[in-house]
Amino acid sequence: MVDADLTDLAAFAAVAEQRSFRRAANLRNGSASTFSTSVRRLEERLGVRLLHRTTRSVTLTEAGEELFASLRPALAEIGRALDVVGGSVDAPRGTLRLNVPVGVSELILPALLARFAMRYPEIRVDVTADDSFVDILAGGFDAGIRYDERLEQDMIAVPIGPRHDRYVTVASPDYLARHGVPKHPHDLLRHRAVRHRFASGRMGEWEYEKDGETIIVSPPAHFVTNRMPLLLAAVEAGVGLFGGFEAYVAPGIARGTMVEVLADWSTRFSGPFLYFAGRRLMPVPLRAFVNFLREEASHS
Repeated sequence: MVDADLTDLAAFAAVAEQRSFRRAANLRNGSASTFSTSVRRLEERLGVRLLHRTTRSVTLTEAGEELFASLRPALAEIGRALDVVGGSVDAPRGTLRLNVPVGVSELILPALLARFAMRYPEIRVDVTADDSFVDILAGGFDAGIRYDERLEQDMIAVPIGPRHDRYVTVASPDYLARHGVPKHPHDLLRHRAVRHRFASGRMGEWEYEKDGETIIVSPPAHFVTNRMPLLLAAVEAGVGLFGGFEAYVAPGIARGTMVEVLADWSTRFSGPFLYFAGRRLMPVPLRAFVNFLREEASHS
């Protein structure tokens, strides 16, 4: 068994995650030279090279990839264990690590997390917005936020945010005057569409439902982006139709720069959930957040 100092292992994991000695050191209030020494010492003890270093980049060797894959969940669990004892119910402190969909980070969390941060100033909130549905435990997160069809098995789920939303289709008045108003989802195939692209490169299909009939279409994309401000601006400019969460387009509808179409085909879906592993000892920051959500729900 190789004797390796936990500090050296943590330094290696930090550098591997950031792909930079300087960034890893800055995030942990250390020095790049100290982190370099720790990684070199670990490599000497293991007898293998873990990192390829150049003046411009740091990359993992095959051995480094294997070690990092094993270390990441282990160090995350150690961090959660420290968070459990790192605060009390009366004065919680520590770090709350969340993995959330981009839409939730834009529509639901800003005001919610601002209130939570003011309520618990000693808790550090660390949010990663990601649509790739990662394994939250392997990724070192305390909890994730997903919609019910994406919830993982054997997880505890707590409602967060509005309990219902609608998937709607909109266009600008100018676009509809030039191209006509679609009366049926199949009409969208003859229209121009503004489409959202996920980080994976995939564009989500548009789903409609009426009187028990479900129709899924993929209208031709004439404007594609992964940035919602660009997408909404294109819709208001008359580039094409857009299908998405009602919360994104509600301001445009209120201003009159967007008009809903196919309203009788719009689909409703349940709101998101905070989900986390059922552990006997929940980290103090996560427990504080769950209690906060339940208080918010009781006042709504």
